[in-house]
Formats: sequence, C-alpha cells, structure tokens
Amino acid sequence: MRRHWISRPDLRIISFTTTRSMTYKETTEYLFNVTPVFEKVGATAYKEGLSNSLALDEHFGFPHRKFKTIHVAGTNGKGSCSHTLAAILQSAGYKVGLYTSPHLVDFRERIRVNGLCISEERVVEFVEKEKHFFEPLHPSFFELTTAMAFLYFAEQKVDVAVIEVGLGGRLDCTNIITPELCVITNISFDHTQFLGSTLAEIAAEKAGIIKIGVPVVIGETTDETRPVFERIANEKHAPIHFAEAFDTSSFDDFDFELKGSYQQANRRTILCAASLLDIDKEAIREGLSSVCEKTGLIGRWQTLQEKPLVICDTGHNLGGWEYLSKQIASQPCKKLRIVFGMVDDKDIDSVMDLLPKTAIYYWTQASSHRAIPHSVVRKKGKEHGLIGKSFKDVSSAYSQALTDASPEDFIFVGGSSYVVADLLAIGTE
Repeated sequence: MRRHWISRPDLRIISFTTTRSMTYKETTEYLFNVTPVFEKVGATAYKEGLSNSLALDEHFGFPHRKFKTIHVAGTNGKGSCSHTLAAILQSAGYKVGLYTSPHLVDFRERIRVNGLCISEERVVEFVEKEKHFFEPLHPSFFELTTAMAFLYFAEQKVDVAVIEVGLGGRLDCTNIITPELCVITNISFDHTQFLGSTLAEIAAEKAGIIKIGVPVVIGETTDETRPVFERIANEKHAPIHFAEAFDTSSFDDFDFELKGSYQQANRRTILCAASLLDIDKEAIREGLSSVCEKTGLIGRWQTLQEKPLVICDTGHNLGGWEYLSKQIASQPCKKLRIVFGMVDDKDIDSVMDLLPKTAIYYWTQASSHRAIPHSVVRKKGKEHGLIGKSFKDVSSAYSQALTDASPEDFIFVGGSSYVVADLLAIGTE
C-alpha cells in the first residue's frame, strides 16, 4: 500500500510577547529539577497514562493535528531509524520535525526542524509563558517536552514530524498522535518493570502505537513477538509489513552513513518504511548517506579520532550489546581499551558476559543519578574475569585510556547513553 503526502493549509505562527526573566541554562535546570526526569531518577519519573498529555494537547489547541507524523517505537534502533527517516524526508523536499530522546549534550537536540534545534529563546519563552498552566498538572519532564515539541512543529509549519516513542508505546505520551505510518524496530528485554517480563508482553506494549487502518512496519521479529504484532494489526485493520521480507537488492549500492554492524537491520527497516511513503529513490540515497549532516545525529558508532582509534556508541542494553560486542571484537588493533559504565535499570551481568576478556577496562560512572557507582562496576567486572581500574567520572577514565594507548590501539567508550553524553560534553566545556 502506497500513501502519498497531500498538501494542507498553512498554519498561523503563534507569537509571544512574554518578558523573559530566566536564562536558557536556568530554564533547563528548572525543567530538570521541577519535573520528574526519567534520565535522572528512573522509575519514579514514569507516569502511566495519557491524561496529562491530553490536557496539555488541548491547552495548546491540539497542535499535533496540524502536521503529518511517523511514529517510531522499538527496544533498539528507534533513534537511528527516526533520524534516517527524517533525513530521507528532508531530501525529498519536505519540512521535517524530529522529536527524539534522550539528548546527549544539549536539551535542544530533542526538538529539531530540518536538523536545526529549537532555539534557546523559544525554550525559555515556552516555559515562562506556560508554567502557570502546567505546574498544577505536575507533568513529567517527557510529557512537558513532548507538548513543547508538538507546539513548536505546528508553529514551524512542518509538513511531517518523525516522533520517537520515549518508553514502550501504548501508554507513552507521544501516543496521542494518529500517524501516516508506524514503525516498530525490534523487541528485546529492557524496562521490564514497566513493559513486562516476556518478549510477548513487551511486544504488546510497543504494538500499542498501531492505529486503526494505519500501516505498520515491523523491523525484526522472533517466534514469540511476530504473532503479537499480527494479532494487534489484524484487530486494528492495519496493513502490516515485515522488513525481514523486504527486498533491498535495488538499494545495494546506496551508502549508509551509520556504520555500526547493527545498523544493517535498521537500514532494511528504513528502506521498507520509505517504500511505503512513496519516496523517490534519489531522496532515499541522499538521506541514507547524509543522516548526521541533515539531522545532527551523534553517538552511533561515532569515530572521534583515528590514532589511536576512538569510537563511542550509545548501545546500552543486552540487545544492543549482542551487536556491539561482535563489532568491537572484529576491529583490528594492537590493544583494545574500553571505557565502560552502565545505569541501574540495565542487566549489567548479561552485558558483561558479552564483553571481550582480553580488553583493558576503565570502569567509570556517568553524571546521571542512575549511574552504577564505578566501584560496583569494577567489582562486577572482576566477577566476570574483566580486568581494569575504576575512575570517578568519564573524563578521568577517558583521559587515562588516551594516556595509556599507543597509536595502533582501539579505545571504545560506551555502556550507557549517559557515558557517551559525558564524553561528548568534554569538548564543549
């Protein structure tokens, strides 16, 4: 089934004249400290249900109805797929909103139009004008930033916005939209305290984004998850497309800028989705080859320097490390050095089972309150036969790895999105 974009009437840009009393830094600190932030405090920030999202949406005049959307869920790969689909749509000439999470260096990374972040001034303006309304609601950080994104996309008159699910799907606050296309990348064990303890239960939660009559692309399946997707799509009369069966041979010569080995499954999912949107092949080629330039994507098998080779990646759970561990092991080098830390809701033991035994480790912890203390990570590593020293922060761990490395060595930095965020922030301090 092919779906063609249709034109829509222009939208009025809302103007504001509020006097600003907070700086951008003060505003983001307010957002992080006044609203519960999952990235900082974990489970206590999670709010089940859509009541706050619906109240915010009504207050702002239902902005999400003023542009088309593509909704992207999944355990791993949804960020890469969201950015790449946005890049392809931009290449096809559309004005594209992109809403993703978490950010790595700057809050504004979450909300972009044609790759450009929302301005600092607009973030301040939004908070100062609207806090009298949202403070009594006690929204979560994600509920509030989702409302900010939808309003901003309406103001900017985007043609289409690619919306990444925050957590799960069925009860995620982004799930007030009725998109042109749903994408579910894959299912593995993550956030089991919210989504369920089996792959089928997790799949059912993520399949909650499927809407009546809206096509859905499923990136990867297992014997346990495929029947769940088929059942829910059938109940919703939603055409279902399994990317695993999509013939990519006509795209074999298209370069994909994202080079992690795990990106090959994402690539197939993206191509399947793009084919349903009836995007010109040259736009697909351009979008695939220039994802980072067009959307500002960072942290996916990102090369930071060559001698020694330094690569970081935001893979942070068992599903991600099943791919990452193989790619790290395949990288030629004199000595492998790994700067590693995790947060407290991930299966650290299962991940450590996948880590190479021959590497030298620099155990560390990110600045997030959810980070596992570096001393605990080191102890866990020792239990798994992994040898290294622990460091109080990412900066000191990375600095020592660079000091120890010869030009022929390979330094990998990861284990958590927040470890990568702290690493990338070093250059901005």
